Amino acid sequence: MTRVGHFLITTLLFVFISLHVFSQQKYWVLFKDKELNSKASISEKCRENRRELGILETQITDLPVNSNYISQLRVNGISVINASKWLNGISANLTHSQIQYIKNLPFVQQIIPIDCKLILAKTNSGINYLKVDDLRVDYVMKQVGIEGFLMAGLNGKGVTIGVIDAGYFGVSESLALGHLFTENRILGIKDYVNPKKINHFDERETSSDFHGTEVLTAITGKSHDDKLLFGLATQANFYLARTDTGGREFRGEEDNWVSAMEWMDSLGVRLINTSLGYAKGFSNPKEDYKPDQMNGNTSIIARAAKIATEEKGMIVVVSAGNEGDDRDWRIISTPADAEGTIAVGATNELGLKMGYSSVGPDFLDYLKPNVACYSLYGTSLAAPVITGFVACMLQANPKLTNKEIKNYLQKSSSLYPFGNNYIGFGIPNAAKALDLIQNPSREPLETRNITRTINVSENEQQIEIAVKEGEIVTVFYKKTPFLVLSQDAQKVKHNFITLKRNSRVKHTTVVTKEEVVEVIWL
Repeated sequence: MTRVGHFLITTLLFVFISLHVFSQQKYWVLFKDKELNSKASISEKCRENRRELGILETQITDLPVNSNYISQLRVNGISVINASKWLNGISANLTHSQIQYIKNLPFVQQIIPIDCKLILAKTNSGINYLKVDDLRVDYVMKQVGIEGFLMAGLNGKGVTIGVIDAGYFGVSESLALGHLFTENRILGIKDYVNPKKINHFDERETSSDFHGTEVLTAITGKSHDDKLLFGLATQANFYLARTDTGGREFRGEEDNWVSAMEWMDSLGVRLINTSLGYAKGFSNPKEDYKPDQMNGNTSIIARAAKIATEEKGMIVVVSAGNEGDDRDWRIISTPADAEGTIAVGATNELGLKMGYSSVGPDFLDYLKPNVACYSLYGTSLAAPVITGFVACMLQANPKLTNKEIKNYLQKSSSLYPFGNNYIGFGIPNAAKALDLIQNPSREPLETRNITRTINVSENEQQIEIAVKEGEIVTVFYKKTPFLVLSQDAQKVKHNFITLKRNSRVKHTTVVTKEEVVEVIWL
């Protein structure tokens, strides 16, 4: 064969393979039923957790996917990527003809597209969480009142945390994470993107493989001498999962995320941090999510998050999203939209929403985000702070349910009970959270918010609220009790601030060092 002939054959083969690959797209294939006599594959630790929490020990969602259904698909040339017992289905790359074949199978309930396109969001490669003079990380620890946990000796000891992220490159070389290896605190790791990967911490495949390392540092990082803390849960144990190949807050490998959640639940892991969110980015834009689908019920991962929080008793802490400045989106991504999750937004130093931080949509009948804290570089690094916070709460009382954790977390926050769709109930406080755990029904206490409501009659055009001179207060102007129109910070000049009536503003929340005031314009 001539070189030209060999080149032509090679080129044609490449084109054929490329056309075949690009003619496929990943889909969920969901089934109608299960084999009810099959055995649930969950650990004794998982069963023990459920018994203690009063949850049904064995559930239908614990049963495996029907093996006969999977076999029938494989016989017809369909390769299964992931199987989900929670959702009762599999994921696979399908051609148009395969889709038509599957639609006619009597045991198939639904076929749902999944995107495989890699979309990198903006990241800041200049972040270095190992520098001992990094005051930004130190600031958020102070913002949430870390001394409240330190005085009580709480650091996440005895708590196991699952982290689902985009990669953990550099973890083994990180000075801030060295204790995870010397103390054997990483209990297991799975790579759903590259299952054959052996070197999970030192082999870099994509530009965002460091993202999970940053997240892990914000949960549990510390200096070797314990004098500098980057996270609250410095003594927690971890299971790690890599489910995505891209940067922050993008739509990608949702089936991997579901598989990781099921794996961690089967091991008895109750607390999950997932600093990933999905919104848009399909290869075919017609199949993108729409903003009104961020309703907690549409996306597959929102459905999985609902199962995790409502059936399995898991605590799922999620980044709210970084689309706040995107005029075509602005709102939270999924699975932050699932009601049972703890969606975390980002604030600046004054307690106002960071511009990029996604807001809660106006069509939900529950509040999102749930809480917020300081993060200069994305809600991806705000969620881990709250995960460490929750780990300390669980250490204080391991028998707390996920609903109790969420309730106490919100009640300990700076705006409670006047939450909004910018920063939820605000910034949690460690001392207040511990007070609630120890004395849940005793009100009021000095460590809890002092609040009051002022009703302004129709004929009053402005009011004055007394505040100490020189203090900086934050103000949220709202069209409903929850939906924010704008926000600002004001420095008090004359022992009071003045609020003027605005036809669009129906509620105004004023946050001072002493109290939270809700003004209602009648």
